[in-house]
Amino acid sequence: MRIRLLGGLEVTSPEHRPVRFATRKTSLLFAALVLAGRRGHGREQLSEAFWPGRSNGQARNSLRQALVDIRRTFPASSDAAVYIYGDQETVALIAGPDEADISIFDRKLEQGRTADLAFAADLYRGELLAGQAIPDELDEWFRPYLNKYQRKALQLVDRLSLALPAPGSAEETACEGLAERLLASDPTAEAAHRALIRIHAHRGHENAALRQFELCRAALKKHLNAEPEEQTSSLAASLQSRERTERQRPEPSSGAASLAPVLAVPTRRDDQPSIAVLPFQNLSGDIEQEYFADGMVEDIVTALAHFRHLFVVARNSSFTYRGRSIDIKQVGRELGVRYVVEGSVRRAGDRLRIAGQLIDTSTEAYLWADRFDGTLAEVFDLQDQVASSIVGAITPKMEEAEIERAKRKPTESLDAYDYYLRGLAAFDRTITSRSAIDDALRLFMKAIDRDPEFAAAYARAARCYATRKSNGWMVDRAKENAEATRLARRAVELGRDDAIALSFGGYVLGYVGGDLDDSAACIDRALVLNPNLAAAWGLSSWVRACFGEPGKAVEHAALAMRLSPLDPRLFAWQFNTGLAHFCAGHYDDAAAWAGKSLRYQPNYVSAMRVVAASHALAGRLSEAQQVMARVCEVDPSLRLSNLAEVLPPFYRPDDRSRYIEGLRKAGLPD
Repeated sequence: MRIRLLGGLEVTSPEHRPVRFATRKTSLLFAALVLAGRRGHGREQLSEAFWPGRSNGQARNSLRQALVDIRRTFPASSDAAVYIYGDQETVALIAGPDEADISIFDRKLEQGRTADLAFAADLYRGELLAGQAIPDELDEWFRPYLNKYQRKALQLVDRLSLALPAPGSAEETACEGLAERLLASDPTAEAAHRALIRIHAHRGHENAALRQFELCRAALKKHLNAEPEEQTSSLAASLQSRERTERQRPEPSSGAASLAPVLAVPTRRDDQPSIAVLPFQNLSGDIEQEYFADGMVEDIVTALAHFRHLFVVARNSSFTYRGRSIDIKQVGRELGVRYVVEGSVRRAGDRLRIAGQLIDTSTEAYLWADRFDGTLAEVFDLQDQVASSIVGAITPKMEEAEIERAKRKPTESLDAYDYYLRGLAAFDRTITSRSAIDDALRLFMKAIDRDPEFAAAYARAARCYATRKSNGWMVDRAKENAEATRLARRAVELGRDDAIALSFGGYVLGYVGGDLDDSAACIDRALVLNPNLAAAWGLSSWVRACFGEPGKAVEHAALAMRLSPLDPRLFAWQFNTGLAHFCAGHYDDAAAWAGKSLRYQPNYVSAMRVVAASHALAGRLSEAQQVMARVCEVDPSLRLSNLAEVLPPFYRPDDRSRYIEGLRKAGLPD
């Protein structure tokens, strides 16, 4: 397959090299010809559509030049699999049946076997021509194709979810991946929600299936002010009925899953952090503002529900406290939660002020409090901003509180989760203390010993090895690289629904394993599962920088810092911003951002290397040499000859060569 249109335009030459056409219009013309197939298009129709406003002669000449550019890559010959064919009136791209993904996609849909549908699902990496900037004058040309293939993908995910074989099959994985990609681009794609509901139920996870229905209903209400279709509601109703039946059985079979009621207080593990979001008070004296306050709570509950290791009480239970004078300790006992979020909404004219607090129910201590201001004109944007900010702020605060709670436990009573929390405490103290990283690795491995299916513990242990690699602390490099990769692979296998495991496991697959594609896929999936996870956005910024997408890298790091502005890992996201600016050739910005990181972690050698290389390439050799002297002090074994062992896996050769050249100019020894 040489031509991909689903998820973005990618073209490979007959020599298997990536093709870059001379202009954007040529790329879009090529895509238009692929979509038309052998029937082609009239030359006049193409020239008028692609070059409007020009004279007929000028437009036809531009078309000829674009076709010449395409023919350079795909010349006509007796054995050519892809070539341009045309006469004075029409032009067509002739391609074999397996040369373009849309041809294979359509054929697999027609064949219709479950394996064929799964193959088609894997081919659909995203919307047609995703990422291509289509000019307004061509929107009418491409819009029918975009709608057509989006409609086919929605029909496909529905069909495939109804024909799944045994749980854990490749077909199930393909269907789940397609559903998540569809929801990433359109959270109201109801067919994708239904597919995930069926997949969860197929695995015996009825509670997860019902939670997916709640996510579907919330997305439809928020974006479309609509209710789920009858088909979706009926599916959820059948699951609720099944769940009630299971709960009423006096002696469930040994293989039955323990199901938690969706509209009551679910059961949870004793070691699991838990939270309830109480109704926000409406201090406006305006009854119409109740909907806004309730919407805030719904958004926060939905966002918190994405954190897999956090138990979140359903809105219906916490809303029983509306209008009541409450005692926080009593709420904690009645709902069985360690933490409570409460807040208020106040309107003054066209201004809104939202306040929020996070409270420990055992001590009634305020762990976090903040307020947000905006106008009624931006009410829904403000609602989104406040919800994500509250979630981003309270999750690290809860993590800190859980770590302190674990430290107070007698060591003889520690279980897997407490070992995991202690490992986090050791790791987050510093990344520049070898003994701290060794302690963290030991604690994460103890968590794995206690729970061999603890995906996040595998990912964090793998992350410790990555830190050893970047700081030059590995003793047996080959053995430790292999162990890091093994742990990361196990993390993402066990944690397909765990955003933490996918984020850190994916990072290690990229940095230690050198597999950027797998790294990006894991982290992208983590962001689909939990778009409020600051760590996932921070690690995504690193991947995008390595891929040579500095704009996206800076944007993703900024999202991480906005979601969790007081996070212990803030220095890492600042470093990623610096790395991105370096890849963009913005050496002043690169040195500034990596320098910010060093103010938090003075011995962070990765940040030092970026600062030194940036100063050197910007012509500031004296500053570069000063920083390089510090690099050699912190990592005396580092040389140009072994630099490859700690380098990021740059996708673009130019980024790698400039990085090495910058360090050479800064004075890194041979």
